[in-house]
Amino acid sequence: MDFLRPASWEEALAAKAEYPTAVPIAGGTDIMVEINFDHRRPEYLLDLNRIELLREWEVGEEVTKLGASVPYTQIMENLRATLPGLALASHTVASPQIRNRGGVGGNLGCASPAGDSHPALLAAGCEVEVESVRGSRMIPIDEFYTGVKRNALAADELIKSVHIKNATGPQQYSKVGTRNAMVIAVCGFGLALHPDTRTVRTGIGSAAPTPVRAKAAEEFLNAALEEGGFWDNGKVITPSIAKQFGELASAACNPIDDVRGTAKYRRHAVGILARRQLVWTWEQYRGTNGRSLEGAA
Repeated sequence: MDFLRPASWEEALAAKAEYPTAVPIAGGTDIMVEINFDHRRPEYLLDLNRIELLREWEVGEEVTKLGASVPYTQIMENLRATLPGLALASHTVASPQIRNRGGVGGNLGCASPAGDSHPALLAAGCEVEVESVRGSRMIPIDEFYTGVKRNALAADELIKSVHIKNATGPQQYSKVGTRNAMVIAVCGFGLALHPDTRTVRTGIGSAAPTPVRAKAAEEFLNAALEEGGFWDNGKVITPSIAKQFGELASAACNPIDDVRGTAKYRRHAVGILARRQLVWTWEQYRGTNGRSLEGAA
């Protein structure tokens, strides 16, 4: 196994073009596990740790540009207000040591359906900026996941940054695991309210071959909120709406049975997470907008 260690982004792109099978390594929290268990033996490793721009972020008026190697700890400490869903997801990643090393780029590159950041990225809405010696392009997050642990990257491309929409409303993220830390998600769910567009977005992890959105649930909730005037009157979400939303989120799953949980349990758990997060985010929205518990006239 050869170890490539470029000193700049340009050198990294040149190395990836020359050695397209090279596997990028930054935090190394996924690839090193595969190597240690002899599940994978790449011919080349491409070390990106010397490239400073991958650890930079920029908060814009509408979008935050997050470098691929920004550690989860930095997201938690510096971007909680701007990217609350992703900050919550970052809290659930492994241990403090791994949160100090790992970043969103690694989750995206591995494209595991169990990656903690995926539901939050899907719910927030974002684009993945990738680049090669041929140029750069933006991949919408909905088009990024192409199969089990597969993504839309070309062989000579590297992930440079993620452009994530800044929160305009409450966001939530929860996952189910067998313990509180150092655990792969049995399933995960993310929800973001977007009052500026009067829409909601969701993200489901570890309950389908790829991270997915619960689009039927989103469409139902968008219609229910609009028809009931909820965005304006601040009424409490009715139990029937929450129940239907949870059932539709559960139906969006296509899980498997494995050592961490059964398919039946994953569907059930996602429905519960979706229902609870809807109540939590909506109550936060009502509180932020000064609504009384009885709703506004």
